[in-house]
Amino acid sequence: MLILGLFSGYHDASACLSDDYRLVAAVAQERMTRRKADGGRLPIEAMEECLRIAGTDRREIGAVVLGRGPFPMRYYMHLPFDRRVERAARAAAGREKQKSMERECVRYRRLDSEAMFDAARFLADLGLPAGIPVRFFNHHLAHALPTLFHTDWEDALIYTSDGGGDNVQYSLRAFREGRLSTWYGEDDELARPMRIDSLGLAYGYATEALGFRINRHEGKLTGLAAFGEPAIAPALAARFTVTDVGEVLSDFADNAAMRGFVHDWARGQPREVVAASVQKVLEDATIAAVGRLLARAGGTRRVGLSGGVFGNVRLNQKLADHFGLAEMFVYPAMSDQGLPYGGVLQYLLERDGMATWLRQRHRLDHLYLGRDWGAEAGRVLGDTPGLRGAESDGLSPAAATAQRLAAGEAVAIFTKGMEYGPRALGARSILAAPFDVGINQSLNDRLDRSEFMPFAPVVREEDADAIFDLGRAKAYAARFMTVTCDVKPDWRGRIAASVHVDGTARPQVIGRDANPLYHDIVTEFAKLTGVPVLINTSFNAHEEPIINTPQECARALLDDRVDGVVTEDGVFVRG
Repeated sequence: MLILGLFSGYHDASACLSDDYRLVAAVAQERMTRRKADGGRLPIEAMEECLRIAGTDRREIGAVVLGRGPFPMRYYMHLPFDRRVERAARAAAGREKQKSMERECVRYRRLDSEAMFDAARFLADLGLPAGIPVRFFNHHLAHALPTLFHTDWEDALIYTSDGGGDNVQYSLRAFREGRLSTWYGEDDELARPMRIDSLGLAYGYATEALGFRINRHEGKLTGLAAFGEPAIAPALAARFTVTDVGEVLSDFADNAAMRGFVHDWARGQPREVVAASVQKVLEDATIAAVGRLLARAGGTRRVGLSGGVFGNVRLNQKLADHFGLAEMFVYPAMSDQGLPYGGVLQYLLERDGMATWLRQRHRLDHLYLGRDWGAEAGRVLGDTPGLRGAESDGLSPAAATAQRLAAGEAVAIFTKGMEYGPRALGARSILAAPFDVGINQSLNDRLDRSEFMPFAPVVREEDADAIFDLGRAKAYAARFMTVTCDVKPDWRGRIAASVHVDGTARPQVIGRDANPLYHDIVTEFAKLTGVPVLINTSFNAHEEPIINTPQECARALLDDRVDGVVTEDGVFVRG
């Protein structure tokens, strides 16, 4: 049965389509509309793209799962009479408001989202089959379930942390003996006053206080933190408490109080001091919470993490190293983009039961879940005025690309389906040699970016242990570039462009099966240079979403964002 997942959050709206337990397609709304972190309404464009990828139409959908994001007022059935009159008038005038289901639940102290929602009208408006199930998923359970589903663990702590969702900023779950126990993060929090305990939101307000965009530029602070001392951390840390059972609480009355405090706290301070301080508060409180939760979980040494906070790769390394974990897995679509798939997994768990659900688990190989354009990519690039296929002297696309990279060029790779989640993982990436630290500034200038963390290295799995101190604990997470690790001293100078000031890097470890072209480019580069590492950054300019279509790829090449583009069919350049 085809299950459609939709999340219409105020940022990172997205859609996915799953054939029972097989995820067929997953697309962020921003990739379709070209508006970074797009949200605030139903992700219709992303939904339609998922249907195109699957080669099906709306009539074949068997169930829909929804997050408690904003919906048009016409779908709310619980409103008082005067608000229903207002709703009808606004809809008739084309000025219909969007209302957050989460906030409506909190406002009216209700837990029954499905009773509050006009599913019949929703299905009719979207052209979906009448009468199919329409279910709302729990925000943090939807973060947590993919993390468990894509492991083979027999026991684990599953921990989520983000800016907030369903009136919760964290969820705490333990998996043991085939059962998933929830300690905190169920839907009953919707019936309580709005809470403000989020370390992630404090980090976001610090991002905003430094002049960056909240829910978009937190990674800049992670990079800046390495250049400063956490001199003002104690004042912020004093506003948070970690309880004996591992809950993180704050004494802020509301969002405005937290925002005002953080802005005042950061005012007049060097930005690297602010970044280092908020990073330390995040790390210390999260380590304290996880430590207490691990003790409560009875000695497990496996931890699954998801939610936007765990886009912070430095934090993830600190957790793995501090506790000497056997294995840590961070779901690669850890932001709200990943929620629709988690909602599908919740629906399947409730439909089939835990025993059946657990038998379907598997480790994750890749996230190439957007549209695979195949030969169309080469045709578009070759037919675009001002672009041409490069002379290759009979070399394969991988070997020809490696020659250009060794000569100092930056070459984008366009292959497979676009990645699901915030990371470019070799389908929509820009590649360059890792030798010269100057490539970070020169490429950022071409892309109109302001970044403070070196680009990530990509390495074949057979070479990873010789260069990076990953071990078993971080190896799975490193397949998806969600953790930093120490670079071994002998290699720091050889791959300097990818090494942070503290001697760490954020590697992507790859095998060949998932993406042969990507792997073969690294292999050919190693033959030429003796270094089996390239740097990888996302194929997009500043404030743009990652490239999706061949036409967007062609425009980036014409605009001199890169020196060339490699597809399965060859290398393309200007001229």
